[in-house]
Amino acid sequence: MLGLIKQKPPVKVYYDKLGYDVDDSGEAAYWGTVNEANVADRWAMQNRSVIRRVGLVAHQDHPHWMTTLDRRVTECPLDSDEQAPCALEIKTRSAFKSAQWHAGAPDDVTAQVLWQIIVNGYEHMHYAVLIGGNDYHQGVIRADEYRDVMADITVAVDRFWTEHVQAEVPPEPTGDGDAVTKMFRRLHPTRTGSVDVDMHPDAYSALLDYTRHQRAEAAEKKAKNTAKARLVAALGPAQEARLSGERAYSLEPTNAAPKVDFELMAERYPDAYRDCVAPNPTERIAIAPQYKGGI
Repeated sequence: MLGLIKQKPPVKVYYDKLGYDVDDSGEAAYWGTVNEANVADRWAMQNRSVIRRVGLVAHQDHPHWMTTLDRRVTECPLDSDEQAPCALEIKTRSAFKSAQWHAGAPDDVTAQVLWQIIVNGYEHMHYAVLIGGNDYHQGVIRADEYRDVMADITVAVDRFWTEHVQAEVPPEPTGDGDAVTKMFRRLHPTRTGSVDVDMHPDAYSALLDYTRHQRAEAAEKKAKNTAKARLVAALGPAQEARLSGERAYSLEPTNAAPKVDFELMAERYPDAYRDCVAPNPTERIAIAPQYKGGI
């Protein structure tokens, strides 16, 4: 609901809280679950600590304050005067995300851990992350360093709960457009009928934005392709172009995926086609001709 997690924009949190099935976790989430126990065991071994699996928990006085704890730490490895209750958050991340962890946990993970601290009344929590399958890091997030942030998170959560979940008013579909579109595809696998846009001001505004960006995108693509043609023409038979004696650009071969003739495959190898080709339903926005040039 804070908009920090790309794959979980506020509107997706809203439908999840109302009990809709919007879980579309992919390969990354699968491997995160598979590797969770290994990362937890590594943390416990390295810190000579004891942990146990927990799951979903809720605040005693605020039942809508809920979170999922990966592990509760029963023997904290910090100094004896800090032997307070705490927990461990476990992450797995792609090697491409490595730079985000150089200065500690990134903002989205920090916010998640702070919310867990709020719900459970902890003073600190630990985290452990496995990056790229072989790069392990760990750290501690302390409540004292984030009191103002925690207050803002609490206000945001309560406002979201009151103004959206309890009122059953979905938030605006902001955030990652692909994630939101994928969620609505899951909510509405089949569609029929029509809706009056005159009664939906946001849809009208979105139509204006979409057609404007669509025209700009088409113009940019055309201009880019024209520039590419000019660059290639300037090369003549050469592969590389130099500017003031230094390499400016070159024309390099790419390892593009081979093109598959699915119609020919289905005709000649129907069994292989059925075994290897899976449906991939998607959709596109089809703008009516009278609105393509703008409204």
